[in-house]
Amino acid sequence: MAEESKPNKSGKPNKPNYQIWIVTAIVAVVVGITFFSKSGSAVVISYNRFEQMLLSSDVAKVVLVKNQDVVEVTLKTEALANAKYSKELENRGPMSLPGGPHYKFKIASIDKFINDFDEAVAKMSSDNKIGYEIVERSDFTSMFFNFGFIILMVFLFWMLMRRMTGGGGAGGQLFNIGKSKAALFDADSKVKTTFADVAGLEEAKEEVKEIVDFLKKPEKYTALGGKIPKGALLVGGPGTGKTLLAKAVAGEAEVPFFTLSGSDFVEMFVGVGAARVRDLFKQAKEKAPCIIFIDEIDAIGRSRGRGQMPGSNDERENTLNSLLVEMDGFSTNAGVIILAASNRPDVLDVALLRPGRFDRQISIDKPDIIGREAIFKVHLKPIKLKSDVDSKKLAAQTPGFAGAEIANVCNEAALIAARKNKKKVDMKDFQDAVDRVIGGLEKKNKLISPEEKKVVAYHEAGHAVAGWFLEHADPLVKVSIVPRGAAALGYAQYLPKEQFLYQTEQLIDEMCMALGGRAAEEIVFGKISTGALSDLERITKMAYSIVSVYGMNDKIGNISFHDSKQSDYNFTKPYSETTAQLIDEEVKYMVEKAYERTKKLLTKRREELNILASELLEKEVIFQQDLEELIGKRPFENQTTFEAFANGQSKKKKTGKEKIEKLKTEVKTEVEKEEEAKPASKEG
Repeated sequence: MAEESKPNKSGKPNKPNYQIWIVTAIVAVVVGITFFSKSGSAVVISYNRFEQMLLSSDVAKVVLVKNQDVVEVTLKTEALANAKYSKELENRGPMSLPGGPHYKFKIASIDKFINDFDEAVAKMSSDNKIGYEIVERSDFTSMFFNFGFIILMVFLFWMLMRRMTGGGGAGGQLFNIGKSKAALFDADSKVKTTFADVAGLEEAKEEVKEIVDFLKKPEKYTALGGKIPKGALLVGGPGTGKTLLAKAVAGEAEVPFFTLSGSDFVEMFVGVGAARVRDLFKQAKEKAPCIIFIDEIDAIGRSRGRGQMPGSNDERENTLNSLLVEMDGFSTNAGVIILAASNRPDVLDVALLRPGRFDRQISIDKPDIIGREAIFKVHLKPIKLKSDVDSKKLAAQTPGFAGAEIANVCNEAALIAARKNKKKVDMKDFQDAVDRVIGGLEKKNKLISPEEKKVVAYHEAGHAVAGWFLEHADPLVKVSIVPRGAAALGYAQYLPKEQFLYQTEQLIDEMCMALGGRAAEEIVFGKISTGALSDLERITKMAYSIVSVYGMNDKIGNISFHDSKQSDYNFTKPYSETTAQLIDEEVKYMVEKAYERTKKLLTKRREELNILASELLEKEVIFQQDLEELIGKRPFENQTTFEAFANGQSKKKKTGKEKIEKLKTEVKTEVEKEEEAKPASKEG
């Protein structure tokens, strides 16, 4: 009984694997032809040996295969019992035919064989004389081996084509290679993600909601003469939620939704990418109104002519040209809306970004503290939490985190709690998860000598003290000398302020804080170590940005040598060698000045430096509260973003009401003044 096909994860029965059956059939044919052919298992002998068998009266039948120049010899039954024959014939294998032929030999000429055979028979007695039979036979074995190579090559080419085109299905056949690979989601296979699952992207959600609303209620917009945008490009860094937003559109829109990646158009054969683009839009027109989502469109949408050899034919450019024509060519695509996502909009072709193709570019940036709190609330729902878990504090401790990183933090916290056999996840688990995401895996068993540990403690204490007593530096949250990651022997976490504009004083203070570790080593030990590598990289990049990018240097002036349209691998400098030397001198002077300032600060605060280093050597981890107890509060009143966010909500509301009342009073006063002025003017 044939085994029934079992359903796969999607609930649909698995398709039978025809490739296995085809291979099995070919092997069976080869085995059958080889072993069941008439002369395939006969033992090859010489004519002299045949003549001896003939004179010994052991031969029962002789068959001359005329078209093959082969003579087949069948022995008598009593002769088969002879030891000299039985030993030879038993090695023919289990597939040999018992009735013969048992032996065979090749002949040079049929006439010569007949003459030799007649002479040999003449020597035999009259009772034992035999004749021969002449036949013509098709040799399937030789036919197979003559044409087998061609058959095998055709079969291997067919298998290769199936592999390259993604296996079975519409795109898996040899003649369907130009078919689109887009996955279709409609009423039968609806996506469950909705806009409620997307947090922290309120502005972007409003943009795509309008597209969904137009598809549901087109008369609302067309009644006023408006047209829906043909395409919208989602632009943002990795992990910011571009694909998630597209999934929400697929879940909310009650229209067919085609989704595929930009790399699905790329193929090794010429013209396949353009053919797949045309087939995709053909399917979309049949399902209109519908939405097409192309993820990572930069795989085919890069600027044409960049990095191409003169006279060469770039298949990717042909695919892009086909996409441009389909998006806004002579043919109309009414009801087909295109969404695309890319984290590299700078490399996209300008023709792709013009109005009429991608009318809107929806920017999806990393969330601010309010957006991070909303994202944390979404990812905290399925987790069993203790009462001390505060989404606001988590949002404040993860500045610069994207949505994917926040999801990773929540998952890591649950795994850490499960590893410790806890029933619920507490705030300590989330702090450990944040540390792991930022600094890497904690390595408590890493062997560090006491001398190195002391250097690391003073290095991290130098960062902490410098940041604590610098006005514009970020406040410290946590300092640890537990090794993390590949090479980090210490780790300090700060709570930066959510801001978009930085002044020169803020950048200089950040440089001084980064130099605090190396300055502390020189002050305490009189020598420096290699532990400041990452700090020096950050300082150098910041100093060059101050001088040559932001125009914050007096000698260079208000000039920026940064070109946002150029790639990172631009080998030409937009300035002379004299200017380059001046930039290097100013950067070196700025870093040296910041280093001397940091050394003076730490020399003045040497007592606090020793206290923090000793505490780190004892506890290995200290927090902001410990710093306040050990060296006092910061001598500055600057509120952090979290403090302003947590404590300033009610004040903001109250301030808003006061402004409204004040505005009403001012308006009322102005009206009263006008009323008083009117009678006076009449009397005059």
